[in-house]
Amino acid sequence: MRQQLLTDGAHKIDYEIRDIVKKATQLEKIGKTIYWENIGDPIVKNCQIPSWLKDIVSNLAQENKSYGYSHSKGEPETRAFLAHLNNSYGGAKLSEEDLLFFNGLGDAIGKIYQFLNPFSRIIGPSPAYSTHSSLEAAHSNKEPLTYSLDPENNWYPDLEDLYLKVKYNPNIVGILIINPDNPTGMVYPKEYMTRIVSIAKEFDLFIISDEIYGNIIYNQASTFRLSEVIGDTPGIALKGISKELPWPGSRCGWMEFYNRGNDLQFDEYCTTLENAKMVEVCSTTLPQKSIPLIMGHPNYKEYISNRNKNISERSTVIASYFENNPYIYFNKTNGAFYNTIVFKNSALKEAQSLPVTDPKAKQILEEWISDDIALDKRFAYSLLASTGICVTPLSSFQSDLMGFRITLLEEDEEMLHYIFKNISEAITTYCTSTTTNPE
Repeated sequence: MRQQLLTDGAHKIDYEIRDIVKKATQLEKIGKTIYWENIGDPIVKNCQIPSWLKDIVSNLAQENKSYGYSHSKGEPETRAFLAHLNNSYGGAKLSEEDLLFFNGLGDAIGKIYQFLNPFSRIIGPSPAYSTHSSLEAAHSNKEPLTYSLDPENNWYPDLEDLYLKVKYNPNIVGILIINPDNPTGMVYPKEYMTRIVSIAKEFDLFIISDEIYGNIIYNQASTFRLSEVIGDTPGIALKGISKELPWPGSRCGWMEFYNRGNDLQFDEYCTTLENAKMVEVCSTTLPQKSIPLIMGHPNYKEYISNRNKNISERSTVIASYFENNPYIYFNKTNGAFYNTIVFKNSALKEAQSLPVTDPKAKQILEEWISDDIALDKRFAYSLLASTGICVTPLSSFQSDLMGFRITLLEEDEEMLHYIFKNISEAITTYCTSTTTNPE
């Protein structure tokens, strides 16, 4: 082309959660059954949407107004409902003008990084969620900036690591938390959140809290919304209905702006995000209209409680297969619906393998691992070719740790046991296929 089309940062965009689907599809084409543990779509995992929720959506679909444009910032009635809901928890107050709707949180996250000064950086957790880390890297043309989550301490953040990185990198303007966390399933304790707020306040930063899993908490865990601990520090919470209802196909999420009037530059940043959505006209109308009707329904709280109870029970099943495996670090999750498994030091070697009986699958696997790839990718690809179980390698989550992410979504109990029994056995088989002494 006449000029270079892409910025250097464009090459930072990566989404292994979806990329591995391409590999699984290769195996599907030769007749391999695939068990999808790579992506957090409850619908794929046999989640049954209750009839009362479907009725709400069906009735809205009969209304002409559901087919028109919404307000550019989002349906006023829905924004007012959500502002009132937030204010009922205490902490930072919202008006309907402090909410902005997007076509899913992927759209919102993209806008967050798109309009930042390219020299301004957002530091986020590692292991990182790929949408945040890739888009932050793309906007800055550099590797993502991260603070560590510690698998030997319940995946809690290393606050000293965060503090020192913020202190000695003046380009950092914001701190990202994902609470509950994806990919680890960790829930931030209140004392960790208040410390992060104090760091932001000390260095004049704003906070982004991705709370898409905010109501998916179980095993007696507790946490706080950003609005409850943020005080007068500027911040943005990211929320949506894709995981909670769940309705991932709705592509409906929103931002909540806290304390935007306390800092002129932050207020201008929020205004820019609003103007960017105005240029696009608006976000999807029907899902927005459904939110007050669904969340205000008398069955809603019990429905969410039962979903969390079921996910909690699955977390216990998964723990029974992994917690005593000598080759991995395992933490039982308390939020969202993921678990991240980390291999112990020296557990993985290049020469390790799993039995692959299908010669076509074996040939495909040999092509995948012929390149110099991360050791956890070698395991994930071997697992896929051997068992058909599709997991996401942890190294794809901007992490130096070797491991993989699984979901807690499978609602077919027999299938749940089948999948995780096979993964657990595959770990042992793989790690003992050469001499290893995990540290």
